[in-house]
Amino acid sequence: MGMRLPVVAIVGRPNVGKSTLFNRIVGKRLAIVHEQEGITRDRMAREAEWTGHSFMLVDTGGYIPKGGDIIDKEVKKQALQAVEEADVILLMVDTRIGITAEDESIARVVLRSGKPFLVLANKADNEILDRDTGIFHRMGVKTIYPISGLNGRRIGDMLDAVVAHFDAIELENESEDAIRFAVVGMPNAGKSSLTNALLGRDQQIVTNIPGTTRDAIDTEFTYYGQRYVMVDTAGLRRRAKINDSVEYFSSLRTQQAIRSAEVVVALVDAEKGFAVQDARVMEEVIRKGKGLIVAVNKWDLVPKTDKTMKAYTQSLIDELFVLRHYPILFISTTERRRIFKVVETVKEIHAARQERIGTRALNLFLEDVQQRKQPPAVQGRELKLNYISQVRTAPPLIIIHSNHPSLIPTSYKRYLENRFRETFGFRGVPLSFQFRQK
Repeated sequence: MGMRLPVVAIVGRPNVGKSTLFNRIVGKRLAIVHEQEGITRDRMAREAEWTGHSFMLVDTGGYIPKGGDIIDKEVKKQALQAVEEADVILLMVDTRIGITAEDESIARVVLRSGKPFLVLANKADNEILDRDTGIFHRMGVKTIYPISGLNGRRIGDMLDAVVAHFDAIELENESEDAIRFAVVGMPNAGKSSLTNALLGRDQQIVTNIPGTTRDAIDTEFTYYGQRYVMVDTAGLRRRAKINDSVEYFSSLRTQQAIRSAEVVVALVDAEKGFAVQDARVMEEVIRKGKGLIVAVNKWDLVPKTDKTMKAYTQSLIDELFVLRHYPILFISTTERRRIFKVVETVKEIHAARQERIGTRALNLFLEDVQQRKQPPAVQGRELKLNYISQVRTAPPLIIIHSNHPSLIPTSYKRYLENRFRETFGFRGVPLSFQFRQK
């Protein structure tokens, strides 16, 4: 058991530099930074560290109190929730612009929260600009911290003040060994809706506008005593559709989320059906050795008979034959049907990725499969499989020694994998077989 980390949230109106500061503190370019206003729509959280103190830093979408656009309203909702969940709040304003009505509005929210907070006057790149920060006392705050998120000016002093609040924060214990899984899929397939349904709250912006989620969002939760870290990602678009830098960065983050996850849940829109890009994503997941679950969402919208599910499953396998080794679940995020079956399957696949089969059991298996079906003679040479061992887990790597490893036909390799899975399981887990000289 370990202590939960303090949560530090950066809030403020759009384009004051929240994501620039977030990236500087975590030391990586994680949040999208762009001159276009309102790029950060969802919350992004990453672990950060300062002078031996670890904490979760949360970047938020810009606070827009009177936004008429549906996404503006949801961004405001996200910022308010970040204030509610934070232990320390960083309210960011723009020194060069001065105080605005939006700044005063969010300052009232922060003051009403009763939580420790700092007002950061960003873009104060020199001592001359420091003198302009006094105007922000009008918001009812005593201390202003002039900083520059872009060049790092006085960031250290600000972080000293942040961590000074940690001793007074009561932190809960949290369990170890979180299972990390990513949720991916085409835009509007229901990725954020799945996140929200599992959490029972609006963690992310969900609208009927495709591509609302642009960054990858990490969310921790516990289900039946097991801790999970779930990553909801921007929609994977076809490359031809990635026509601006924001979409490019979002797609890149989805690839990074797949790379960092142990299990990937690939959502398919039941109404739209299986797309070429869906297949490419799943092949990428398998190629990287990650566990894979196919979750067919919006199943409540499909007219059904007692054979519909079986027929749909077969159609997916026909599109991508390797899916016969991976679980295919039919869910509805709006009606919360079978959504927790997804989590249970994630846990099962995570355990299977860690499994190691003993050498004796493996060689008894190898002897049995050859008795059932001998390797064919190739180029007049008799093939023999002499020895098998598992040399790695997560994902499993199986080494088979043979007298002529380069001559083993692909069809026989498929036979070995099929029999291996029938004997030892590993459903949902990519298996790697290597054939080496005796």
